[in-house]
Amino acid sequence: MKRTGTLLAAVAAGLLATTSAFAGDVRIMWYSDGVEGEVIQDLLNRFMQENPDIKITLDNVAYQVIQEQLPIQLESGQGPDIARVTNIKELANHWLDLRPLVSDPAYWDENFGNTLDWMRPDGSDAITGFMTQLTLTGGFANKTLFEQAGVAIPGDKATWDEWIEAAAKVAESQQLAAAFAIDRSGHRISGPNVSYGANYIGADGMPAPVDDGTKAFVERLVKWTADGLMLKDTWVSAAGSTYRAAADDFVNAQIPYYYSGSWQIANLSTKIGDAFDWVATGSPCGTAGCSGLKGGAALVAIKYTKNQADVAKVMDYLAREDIVKEFSERTLFLPAHKGVIAKGGLKWDTQDKNVGPALDAFVKASSETLPASDALPAWKWANAYYGALVTRVSQVMAGELTLEDAWAKIDQDIADKVAQAK
Repeated sequence: MKRTGTLLAAVAAGLLATTSAFAGDVRIMWYSDGVEGEVIQDLLNRFMQENPDIKITLDNVAYQVIQEQLPIQLESGQGPDIARVTNIKELANHWLDLRPLVSDPAYWDENFGNTLDWMRPDGSDAITGFMTQLTLTGGFANKTLFEQAGVAIPGDKATWDEWIEAAAKVAESQQLAAAFAIDRSGHRISGPNVSYGANYIGADGMPAPVDDGTKAFVERLVKWTADGLMLKDTWVSAAGSTYRAAADDFVNAQIPYYYSGSWQIANLSTKIGDAFDWVATGSPCGTAGCSGLKGGAALVAIKYTKNQADVAKVMDYLAREDIVKEFSERTLFLPAHKGVIAKGGLKWDTQDKNVGPALDAFVKASSETLPASDALPAWKWANAYYGALVTRVSQVMAGELTLEDAWAKIDQDIADKVAQAK
């Protein structure tokens, strides 16, 4: 019975993501960090009222499905008609070029042009989709816990060492599980790596070997974990490159400091409410700077769709300036639309006093990112690097590898990915 249930679940998952075969049907695979699933459904309902000949099915799935199952479906020439994804460059060959299909390509170039390279094959001028939001990695501090412990929140240019030292004092005073946590993600530790001088991209555009900058931060992270300062379960409770966020640990006040990103703001606001005060902190500094990593989630059209015209019509609607503005305001995400940003006047849909200052802090931090970080979103091999980092660093934390072994295995993992792609 268990095997039968597993088989049925696999079949259901496959059907869930299959492109619509009937004219007028569009399936969207969607994941949420916060309230954006509810917001996009509302916007799509409005579209369907205006376009009764098009039926849109929104499949809300876990982020793990997007990261692990969708690539497999795409490789077999299947998948949804539209998907919300973060692995946007590596999978770019699977996206549909909307340039000949959208009503006004110049509008897309003007308003999304600075991020279109993130989601299309190198050398292409394709319009494959748009960023539903811009994101930036960065930290959050439980202001209430810091105040109760009598520990000052570190200032703007505080280093990683200073932040962890302060958070450790809070954790000891308040008898917390750990001082801090970073999401289990190679992406999440890449801004800190760059802050210590890391550069993943070689002179030839191919992956460079693990350098001293990466080693400088990862060695700290491993030591902090061994010393009980980093919440160990976040990284060792999963295998391979599986993503695990520590947001709930922060929400439940188990850690005073949490390094994740701007996409968590709506989630934290919803779950924390008035339980405690929290602030966004930007990224702590290393020896090279105080850099986070920009990115975001893109809504892309899948080239295996059988309903290209309908998909283009849906994408045109969701990319409209007024729709992007409303989506941003209601989801508390930073917009990636040039017109919306230029006009300003965003009215964040929140009564939470913590949200506005948090968004402002991330806007400020976005001007402090380093060039080695800014190059990563449009780099084809970024996800290969992220995956190797999280897999091997987790094994070091679990006592399965030494750091010296990990460096060699990270380089080999990445080389294997390159060879496999060729």
